Amino acid sequence: MKAVDTWERVLVALIVLVYIVFGLGIHGFLAPYAIADSTTNMSEKAIIALAMALLVVAGEIDLSIAATMALSSLAMGYAMKAGAALPLMLAAAAATGAACGALNGWLVTRWQLPSIVVTIGTLSLYRGLAQVLLGDQAITGYPDRLSTWGNGTLGDLVDLPKLIVPIEFAVMVLMAIAVGLLLHRTVHGRRIFAIGANRIAARFSGISVDRYRFLLFVFAGLMAALASVLLTGRIGSTRPNLAMGWELDAVTIVILGGVAIEGGRGSIVGTILASVLLGSFTFGLGMLNVSGIVMSMIVGALLVVSMVLPRWLRYGALLRRVGVA
Repeated sequence: MKAVDTWERVLVALIVLVYIVFGLGIHGFLAPYAIADSTTNMSEKAIIALAMALLVVAGEIDLSIAATMALSSLAMGYAMKAGAALPLMLAAAAATGAACGALNGWLVTRWQLPSIVVTIGTLSLYRGLAQVLLGDQAITGYPDRLSTWGNGTLGDLVDLPKLIVPIEFAVMVLMAIAVGLLLHRTVHGRRIFAIGANRIAARFSGISVDRYRFLLFVFAGLMAALASVLLTGRIGSTRPNLAMGWELDAVTIVILGGVAIEGGRGSIVGTILASVLLGSFTFGLGMLNVSGIVMSMIVGALLVVSMVLPRWLRYGALLRRVGVA
């Protein structure tokens, strides 16, 4: 059994445990509408975590992805204030996200700078731009259609009130399937794994390493724009602190999902399972009125545990093989 498969089984067991414990301890936690509601915030974070997973597998990271969400939402808000229709608003968000990702990718590939350093800098740049341009103001008055995407269900789209699956969750599932197929079932995915495992060897084998790295950063920007559209529709406003701190959640989901921080290993299934685990756990804590700072502490602890525990499992498996031999 592969270590990553073992870790995915652990994640499934933890998800079941969370639902059993909170289901027994919190009235209404297992109600269908509560479960549907728990997927909203989780879905937006999972979308950016999917892009982060691809980057980490390739040996890179993007800590500016949440700030890119804020800037994409701001671009959408300015487009609305200029009188643009919804398609142009969405195009403005996508273009902004792609531009932010392209800048990250250009700095990393053209100047061979470490992505962690570059994206720490652009995190401050993008978030600072949003704060300077908006100040303490907010942009509101978005179209009802955008609100439907952020708050509605599939039943709202097909006039079936009993179909309570949130649109955001459906979008996340579709993106997870697409990214999973790309990473695990195509030659491009194998090349991404090869780049993360050994960049120099991948280059000598004929892989256009810098092109893949650049495109992965652009894709991260586009996924941040998609998440910002859904989040803006859900809360009905653009604010400079939109998605503040979500980069830590995205990294936690990716590492908790079994993606090796050094690159070259990981799975999209694990990333989605980690999203469900973290989302359901924090939703339960929210129903218990646990403060945001305590949740941040828990997320930080999960990040540490998710880095240590898989290595411990691999070490245990190695000892067992040696013992058998």
